[in-house]
Amino acid sequence: MSGSLFDGSGNRKYLVARERRAFACAARARGGEIGTFCLTLAFTGARISEVLALTPDRLDFGNGAIVLETLKRRKDGIFRAVPVPSRLLAKLNRVHALGSSASDKKRLWAWGRTIAWHHVKSTLREAGVPEPLTTPRAVRHAFGVDAVQNGVALNILQRWMGHARIETTAIYADVIGKEERALARRTWRSIEKAIGA
Repeated sequence: MSGSLFDGSGNRKYLVARERRAFACAARARGGEIGTFCLTLAFTGARISEVLALTPDRLDFGNGAIVLETLKRRKDGIFRAVPVPSRLLAKLNRVHALGSSASDKKRLWAWGRTIAWHHVKSTLREAGVPEPLTTPRAVRHAFGVDAVQNGVALNILQRWMGHARIETTAIYADVIGKEERALARRTWRSIEKAIGA
């Protein structure tokens, strides 16, 4: 990951809250395995390969979490639990028929990265997200941005996202949020009427 949420031309590399919500709604509308895959990305902030590696035994119904193996680190066996809504776990259970004869070690989605990437991109397009942002990485960044803007502490977000260094997580604190806009609005008061209608 580069050290910024903006590309070399100053364009953002994350979805804003409205786009993130539209993506989740489009994922729900798609339904089936594509829907659950996209919703899992949106609610965990995981990397596409980490979601693809999920098996039924990594759904922690008792704690209301999904346990992800952090695949970007140099060693295997580094896991993190990300809290998710119980409704997402129930949807995963229903769509993937986990109560039946499913193996606990069989992956939930049998696709490879290319197919998964295509499904996320097409769901983002259906959500009306601008083309440069139709990537799984933009969904991951959106999770981080939304978490910080809603008061999640950086050390918790670091754990949820599987970052080795807090400096990587700290980039999410550099995004303009509600508090910063409220502060800026104070500086506009005296001249805002000059804009007109």
